[in-house]
Amino acid sequence: MTTTCTGETTTGEPKPYCDHLLRPGNTNCAGCGMSIGLQWIDQALAGEKPTLVIPACCGIVTAGAFPTSGYGVPTAAATFASSPALASGITTVYRLNGDTDPVICWAGDGGTYDIGIATLSAAAERNEDMIYICYDNEIYGNTGGQRSSATPEGAVTSTTATGKGERKKDIMAIMAGHRIPYAATLSVAHRDDFVRKVRYARSLKGFRFLLILSPCPTGWKSEPEESTELIDTAIRCGLFPVYEVFDGVRYRINLRPDGKPVEDYVKKQRRYKQVVGNPEPLKRYIEQQWAYLDGMERAFPATRNDGVLAS
Repeated sequence: MTTTCTGETTTGEPKPYCDHLLRPGNTNCAGCGMSIGLQWIDQALAGEKPTLVIPACCGIVTAGAFPTSGYGVPTAAATFASSPALASGITTVYRLNGDTDPVICWAGDGGTYDIGIATLSAAAERNEDMIYICYDNEIYGNTGGQRSSATPEGAVTSTTATGKGERKKDIMAIMAGHRIPYAATLSVAHRDDFVRKVRYARSLKGFRFLLILSPCPTGWKSEPEESTELIDTAIRCGLFPVYEVFDGVRYRINLRPDGKPVEDYVKKQRRYKQVVGNPEPLKRYIEQQWAYLDGMERAFPATRNDGVLAS
C-alpha cells in the first residue's frame, strides 16, 4: 500500500495522515542546511511518505522529545554505525508486504564517512533498495564540533585547534567504486537541480547515494542568513562540485565553477581563520579535484538518457 498526502491511498482507503516530512517548530538551528534539504526532499517526493532511518546525529535531535516529533513520517532511530543495516531490514519487510514506500537513510558525515562506513559499504555492495542521503556539515555537529574525515583541510574544529592537516575524504569516489545505480551531489542553493535528482533517485531501484553540503552556522562560525549564499560560493569557486555518477562509471557535471575566488568562501567562516592568509592548499585541492572530474567525464560521459525520468 502506497500512501500519499492527497486524496486516498492507492487501495482506496482513507489516508491515515497528511503531514509534511519536516514539521514547523522543530529543533533545527537557524541557517541549518538540514531544514532546506528536508523540505525540498518532501517537495520532490510529491506527497509520498518515506520512512526515515536516522543514526546518531543532529538529524535525530530534530525529532525532539517523545511523545511529539519534528518529523511527519515514520522515523526509526539507529545507532551511529547501523542505519543502512536497519534500513535494509525495513525495506525487506516492506517489499514482502507489497509496500513500495521509499526508505531513506538520513545521516550526517560522522555516520557516513566514518563510523557508519562499514554498513554503508555493505548495503551498497548488496545493492539494497534504499536512498541514502548524507547531509554533510563537515564536523560531528551534535557532539561538540569535532573533526571528521569530511572536514576540509585547514578547518578549525574543537579537536583541530590549528586547522585540520588532512584533506577531505572523497566519499563520492568511494560510492562510485561500489557500482551503485546512482550517486549525486546536491546543492541547497539550486532547488531545481536538487529536486530533479531526488525524483530521479526515487524512480530507480537499488542503492542510491545523495550527498548534500549542509551549512552549519554553529560549527562553521558563519552567519545563519548567509547559509545558501555560502553553498553557492562553494560551488562557484569549485570547492563543492555538483555532479552525477550513473552505475559507478558514467559521469555528468551539472554546475561548473565560474572563477569566484575561494577567499570569498573562507573569509565568511571563522573556522577557516587559519586559511584566510594562506589559501594555496585549498586552491591546489580544487585544481586537482577538477582535473580528476573533468578527466572522468571526458573518458566516461553520461548518456543522453541518464538522469531522465521515464514518462
